[in-house]
Amino acid sequence: MSAFDSTVALIYLAAATSFVVGLHLMNSPATARRGNAVSATGMAVAIVTTGVVLIRDDVITAGSVIVLLAGLAVGAVAGLVGARRVKMTDMPQLVSLFNAVGGGAAALVALVEVVDGQGLGNTAVSLSLPTVLDVVIGAITFSGSLVAAGKLAGRVSGAPVTSALGRAAAVLLAVVAVVGSLVILTGHGGGSVLVVVGVAALGLGVLLTLPIGGADMPVVISLLNAFTGTAVAMAGFVLENTLLVVAGALVGAAGAILTLLMAEAMNRSLPSIMLGGFGTGDEAVATGAGGASVRETTTDDAALQLAYASKVVMVPGYGLAAAQAQHEMVDLATVLEAHGVEVSYGIHPVAGRMPGHMNVLLAEADVPYTQLRDLEEINGEFSRTDVVLVVGANDVTNPAARRPGNAVSGMPILDVDHAKSVIVIKRSMGHGYAGIENELYADPKTAMLFSDAKAGLRELRTALSAYVR
Repeated sequence: MSAFDSTVALIYLAAATSFVVGLHLMNSPATARRGNAVSATGMAVAIVTTGVVLIRDDVITAGSVIVLLAGLAVGAVAGLVGARRVKMTDMPQLVSLFNAVGGGAAALVALVEVVDGQGLGNTAVSLSLPTVLDVVIGAITFSGSLVAAGKLAGRVSGAPVTSALGRAAAVLLAVVAVVGSLVILTGHGGGSVLVVVGVAALGLGVLLTLPIGGADMPVVISLLNAFTGTAVAMAGFVLENTLLVVAGALVGAAGAILTLLMAEAMNRSLPSIMLGGFGTGDEAVATGAGGASVRETTTDDAALQLAYASKVVMVPGYGLAAAQAQHEMVDLATVLEAHGVEVSYGIHPVAGRMPGHMNVLLAEADVPYTQLRDLEEINGEFSRTDVVLVVGANDVTNPAARRPGNAVSGMPILDVDHAKSVIVIKRSMGHGYAGIENELYADPKTAMLFSDAKAGLRELRTALSAYVR
């Protein structure tokens, strides 16, 4: 190995290390921004190094260099504009689009390698296998992520879209993809068969994602993120690029672990989610108690309770994200803190539309990281809390999870019913994704304030001014 090759290998190793360090720093909100910067720096160094290697080895022409630079410029501008203009409430669909781009790019790498090379007819399984996996996983990720983004953005119905015809078509496409892959792996297929496999995988991605309800999107986003990483790792094997393999493996492993954690937090099995999940759970229904007897409250009474509390915990949920009411919640908390009330935020891991959604929303509204308390940390505080203000959260606060025999049994919940009193801001008595009534609402300590999250918090803030000087 020449000195140049050794230097390149060491640079790639340093870049891979930066990915690991960056991922570790993202464990904490306080260091997450630094983790992004470390990982981005490593990727920039890797891209520049790869360009130097390609030019030195005369692998690309001057025209190709121009095309690559143009592509880098377009991608950089698109990323910068997206990062600055996309609202935090729209971040889930942006993440889905990033997953689509990653998976689609990985699949194209494999297809281009086959077109530019000698096909796959006489290729060893050590190369044909990652090529096929790259195309299949990348194509499913691309189309599935686009559908997921559409559901999150409201352009595609958030409710499960199921039909017998759709299930039959999905089975047929899966058979085509598997058979085509086997033909390639046995050395009898070429680029045309790989294209057929890719098209079948694209259709399969759509048909697998449509039946999944909007409430299950946190798990789906994590799973598609894992798919993206796996596809990138396969592309690394196709290109014989160790850095791509490492980067893809990191993303794939992190996404897989997060997927399992999110599914566990929702008390759902991954197969049950993929076979057709629950809807969004935010359908408007007439205000009423259903089968439960609830106590309604007024804005003035709720404001009075908050004004005379010593410790308040805010519990945001899907309804807060849908109403984009994070700033109103923080404004209310700021007034309470100025009045001497201790305020913190209880965050459930699946509250919102993606993993960490509530953390992102509240951080964007300038909530100090020290006030964001995860489930395990905040549950011990509820018994010492005067008032819990629940905004748009449903199943993640349902005490029914503590007993067997219902849809949320065993699901870790926020123990808000252990507080001295609870105020719930909700549009209606509509069910959450599990489709069952929240027993918290019938608790004598709970008062229901029926309102849109944003409007309710604004009115509560205004009413609070009468008691807070």
